[in-house]
Amino acid sequence: MKVVLRSIMTSLLFLLYPYLVYRGIQEGVVWFAPAIIASIYLFQAIKAKTSRVRFNNLDIVFLLLLGSIFYQDLVAKIIPIFIQLSLMNFFGKTLRQGKGPSLVERFASLDFPEIPPVISRYCRYLTMMWTGFFAFNVVACIVLALFAPVSWWALYTGVMIFLLSGVLMIGEYIWRHFYFQSIKMELPDKPIPSVKDSIRSMIVNGRTIWLDVRAS
Repeated sequence: MKVVLRSIMTSLLFLLYPYLVYRGIQEGVVWFAPAIIASIYLFQAIKAKTSRVRFNNLDIVFLLLLGSIFYQDLVAKIIPIFIQLSLMNFFGKTLRQGKGPSLVERFASLDFPEIPPVISRYCRYLTMMWTGFFAFNVVACIVLALFAPVSWWALYTGVMIFLLSGVLMIGEYIWRHFYFQSIKMELPDKPIPSVKDSIRSMIVNGRTIWLDVRAS
């Protein structure tokens, strides 16, 4: 139960981070939001089971704490860039040769234990799309952090990214139905998972898939 509550609280803090930075800059306490995130990474470093993960987290802690003193406004805006880079690497890593099935295919295999080649290809293209989306977000976050008002940066990183993600998910679901109808003869006799079922699968099995990708 504690692990679940901790995960929920951490997720909420990351979701609210752009707003906290925006308010921090407005109120002259821009160091506050990076300090909160630094404490999360410090806790993860203490609990880490491997030296590599521990030192990676400590590097982030050091950078954020350093940013609390120098270049406060700029360093405070780094966290969304880290998140989008991590997601890009998480999806993109599974596209490399020898790294096993694409990330989307790993989730699809929960619904289709034996993945037909046509679904495997579709999942690979979908993984490429999400990798490109996160790469675009990295560039957008950097440009906004360097050249745009903080309100624009907060709006994009705190709202627009999630709206665009939702549009991609819904658009893909609609396209999926049309595409699968055109190749119906090649599909197994099983209904296409709904958006709700897909999201539930990601929530329930996300950690298992994440650990599997990290180990690959």
